[in-house]
Amino acid sequence: MAWLETASETFIARHDERDAEDAVRVLAQLEHARPRLQRRLGGEVGELAVVLHPTSAQLDAAQPWLPLERARTAPAARRYVVGRVTDQELHVLAPRVLAARASNVEGSLELLMLAPTALLAKRLLAPERRGRRGRRRAARADEPWRREGAAQFFSGQTRHVRPAVALRTHERPAPSFPPTRRDALLLGGTVFDLLAREEGEDACVELARAPDPARALERAFHGRPMRQTEQAWRSHLARLARPAGS
Repeated sequence: MAWLETASETFIARHDERDAEDAVRVLAQLEHARPRLQRRLGGEVGELAVVLHPTSAQLDAAQPWLPLERARTAPAARRYVVGRVTDQELHVLAPRVLAARASNVEGSLELLMLAPTALLAKRLLAPERRGRRGRRRAARADEPWRREGAAQFFSGQTRHVRPAVALRTHERPAPSFPPTRRDALLLGGTVFDLLAREEGEDACVELARAPDPARALERAFHGRPMRQTEQAWRSHLARLARPAGS
């Protein structure tokens, strides 16, 4: 397939000819989000190519870890495993393919369309260490719920997650607190959403950037026992799972 290139101030997108107009919109989304994410999460994006894949098969071939990640994710969230970001490239499905993956429930399409911004947030959350091996070791030491949750929260995806959370609450086993890797993509953002409601967005920034996520979680909620925070989180999930307006 012959790739076309579309450039913005910061990014260069590679894409299929069919996705030329969508590439412009994706780059505009990223340019709009970039200064806010850099200010809140710290760091600079640097040189980052955006690759819009025209099919799921091509995305999985380019990023072979994605099928494994999808398999390790709770069924309610698998349709939202649509991309991956590395040091120099952001790989994601083209918007028309994202739209085709959306379910009929409210919020599904919005979650998917914000995937490029969530991936950009994950790029800024990547540990800044000298050398690629150092970054990889630090990333493995981090908690997936925090990385995925912060990306979801700061990209705005948490505003649209209610129906997917409702679906997850009917699956077994019940989610753990903090969310395991299986639930990180879907439920990680709910931890930040609860924290923002109780302590404000600055507390979310501190949690996202803290060097020790386990201790940072307890400190974020003013040091109250984790059991109480878990109870508050499960009540928050129950509220999210209720139909809007009920």
